[in-house]
Amino acid sequence: MILGKEDKFKSIFESLKEQPNEINMFSEFLKTYPEEWKQLKINFSKFNRSKNFGKTIPLPKPEQSLKKEIRIWLKSQNDN
Repeated sequence: MILGKEDKFKSIFESLKEQPNEINMFSEFLKTYPEEWKQLKINFSKFNRSKNFGKTIPLPKPEQSLKKEIRIWLKSQNDN
């Protein structure tokens, strides 16, 4: 979970010189917010280690999760 993701995505969106899309927003997020990215990966690792052996709980990898959130945010911008 990203705190203040709406503001962060908007900031990245406005700072991009080329046409914003999922890939370049993802790359810019990694450069602009390395601490938030690190925290997403840490939370994912903690969750994976806490699962009981043999029980699987589907949790998307941090890359997939962030890209999905960006995709949803971009779609909401296009709908407005």
